[in-house]
Amino acid sequence: MLVYTVRRLGLTIVILLVTMTLLFSMVYLVPGDPASIALGPRATAAMKAAFRERMGLDDPLLVQLWTFISNVLRGDLGIDVWSNRSVAQIVLEAMPYTLALTGVGLGWAVVTGIPLGAWSAVARHSWADRLIGVLSVSAIAIPSFIVAIYSLLIFAVWLKWMPAIGAGDRGDINDQLVHLLLPAFAVGLGWVGYIARMVRASMLEVMGENHVRTARAFGLPEQRILFRYALPIAILPTIALLGVGIGNLLSGAVFAEIVFARPGVGKLTYDAVITRNYPVVMGSVLITTAFYAACTLAADLVAAWLDPRVRASL
Repeated sequence: MLVYTVRRLGLTIVILLVTMTLLFSMVYLVPGDPASIALGPRATAAMKAAFRERMGLDDPLLVQLWTFISNVLRGDLGIDVWSNRSVAQIVLEAMPYTLALTGVGLGWAVVTGIPLGAWSAVARHSWADRLIGVLSVSAIAIPSFIVAIYSLLIFAVWLKWMPAIGAGDRGDINDQLVHLLLPAFAVGLGWVGYIARMVRASMLEVMGENHVRTARAFGLPEQRILFRYALPIAILPTIALLGVGIGNLLSGAVFAEIVFARPGVGKLTYDAVITRNYPVVMGSVLITTAFYAACTLAADLVAAWLDPRVRASL
C-alpha cells in the first residue's frame, strides 16, 4: 500500500507540472493584446508598456513560464490586475461556494444512484429495470446547462417554488441551502444516471461470482447476500468513478454558476477570461486542477485499500 501511495503521489505531481505548463501555454497563445483588452481602447502607449512590464509580458515565454512555475511552488499565484489583491485569496474566497455546489450535487447523485443501480440489478429484466435504464440514459444524455436553464424556468420562474439567482444571505444557512437546491440538482442529475448504470453492471457481475453462489448454497438470506457480500464489492468501481466525477461536476458547476448567478470559481474564471485577467485565470484553473487531482488520488487510494487487486495494477 505504501509503494502504491508513493507511485500515485508522484504521478499526481507530474500531472500538476504538466497542467501548469499547458495552462500557461494556452493562456498566452490566445490572440489579442492583453494590455489593450485589460486597459481599454483609451489607454496610452505608456500605460500599456507599464502594464506589460508589471505583468512580465515583455519577458521571453520560457522566462515567463519559469517565473510562473517557481512562483506557484512558493505559493504565489500572482496579483489580480484590477484589485491588486492576491489571486490565491480571491480564488479561496470563491472556492467554498463551488465546493458546496459540487458536494451537494455529488451527494444527492450518490444517495440516489446507488440504490437505483442495486434495485435495477436485483430486478433484472423487469419493468423497474427497464424504467430505471431509460431514466438513467436520459439523465446522462441531457447536458447540465440545459438542466440548469429549464430548472430555472420551471421551478423559479413559472412555479416560483425556488429562488432564481444568487447564493443566499451570508450567515443564513437555510437561505443558502434553498438557493443551492436547483444548481445542485442541475449538476448532479447526469451523475445519478452514471452511478446507477455503473452499480447495476457491477452488481450483475458480482452476483455471478463464486462467493455469492456459495452464500446462496449455504442458505443465507438473499437480503444479507446482497448488502453484505455483493454491494460492498460492486461499489468499488463507483468509488474510482467518483474521483473523475468531481472533475466533471466542477466543469458543470461553471454553467450552473453562470445560469444562477452564483459566486464561485467557475463564475470567477469566466469573468477573468472575458477581461483577460491572466493571473486570476491561471490561479483559479490551477487550484481547481489541484483539487481535482487530490480527489482522484483519494478515490484511488480508497479503492486500493478496499481491493488489493488495484494495488497490483500500478
